[in-house]
Amino acid sequence: MAAVLELIAGSYEQITFGYRVQTAENEWTAKADFTHHAHTASISAVAASERFVVTGSKDETIQLYDMKKRTDHGALLHHDGTITCLEFYGNSHLLSGGEDGLLCVWSTKKWECLKTIRAHKGHVTSLSVHPSGKLALSVGTDKTLRTWNLINGRSAFIKNIKQNAHIVRWSPDGDRYVVVVNDKVDIYKLETASITGTITNPKRISSVKFLNNSVLAVAGDDETVRFCDVGNAKWVCEFRAHETRVKAVDSLILDDFCLLVTASNDGYIKMWKIHLKEELESPILLGEVNTTARLTCLSVWRLSSLQQISDDPSNATTSEELAQELDKKKKRVRETTEEVIVEDESKPKKKKKKDGGKKTVKK
Repeated sequence: MAAVLELIAGSYEQITFGYRVQTAENEWTAKADFTHHAHTASISAVAASERFVVTGSKDETIQLYDMKKRTDHGALLHHDGTITCLEFYGNSHLLSGGEDGLLCVWSTKKWECLKTIRAHKGHVTSLSVHPSGKLALSVGTDKTLRTWNLINGRSAFIKNIKQNAHIVRWSPDGDRYVVVVNDKVDIYKLETASITGTITNPKRISSVKFLNNSVLAVAGDDETVRFCDVGNAKWVCEFRAHETRVKAVDSLILDDFCLLVTASNDGYIKMWKIHLKEELESPILLGEVNTTARLTCLSVWRLSSLQQISDDPSNATTSEELAQELDKKKKRVRETTEEVIVEDESKPKKKKKKDGGKKTVKK
C-alpha cells in the first residue's frame, strides 16, 4: 500500500499550507488539502506528530491543528516572544523553545505544560530530543550548548562555545549530534561530548536533517543541498534544488528509498528520491508544488492508523473559508502557570511560582 503523506509548510504570510501527496511510480503530485491562518505574524517553526501539526510564530503563540478531525485545536500561550523551535517526542510530548529563553515540555493528552525550564540567558535558538526521550539538547544566544535531563528537568551538562549556534540535531541512533554556527557544522560524539569533525558550507546554513545515522543533508543561503558523511566529516554529494535559497529540508524513510523534501523562499516545495548507498548519487525529482508564498519552515506528516482521510481534493479549504469557519467556532486557548526551573551554571536552583492550574479561555 502506498504511503499517505502530507507536506506542511509555514510562511511569512502567516499561513500554514497542507498538501496531500499522491504517489505514482515515477511522478508524485501534491494537491492542496488545507490552509490554516491562525497566526497574526510570520510562522517561524512547524512540527508534526501522528495526530497534530503545531506551528510557532512571531506572534508568541503555538497554534494546534488536529489532523484527525481536520480542525483548529486552539493555541498554547506560555512563551513571551517569538517561538523559535518545536519538536515532538513520539505522540506523547511536545517541546518548545522561544526568545524568552524558556524550554517547555507539553503533554499532548490535555496540552498541559509539564515543565518550564529557564534554559538560556538569551534566546533559545534550537532544540533536539534524544531518541530515548531522556535527554534534550538546546543552543541559545548565550553562546552555550546545554544538555538537559528531561526526567527531572535539570541541566546535565553545559558547554561554552565561541559563537551563537542556531541549529542542534541528534542523529537517529543518538550516538552523535551536530551543532551549526553560521556556515559551519561541528560533529560531536555523545560518549566524549567532544568535536570529532567540522565541515564548512559555502553559505550560511538554514536547515539540516539526518537522512540516516551517517548522512546529513545541509541546506543554506544558496540553491544547493549538500550531503555530508558525518563519520568522515566530508562532503559526498550535492545538487541544485531550487532557483533561490533553500529555507528548510525534511526527510522520511520509505520502503526502499529516502524521501527528501525541500522548501525555498521561491515558494516551491520539491520532493526528491534518494537511494542511501555507499556511493551517493544526485536525487531524482519526484514532484513539486508552487505555494506562491515565501516559505519559512517545513515538516512531512505521514498517515498512521489513527487517521482516515478522504482522497477527494475538493475538500481543500481556502484561507478565507477557514477564517470564516474559525470566527464561528469557539476557540480553545490554554494558558499555563506551571513550575519554572531556573538553571544556574554553577549551582542549579529551583524557583517555584505560586501554584496555578491550566486556564481555559473561551470566546
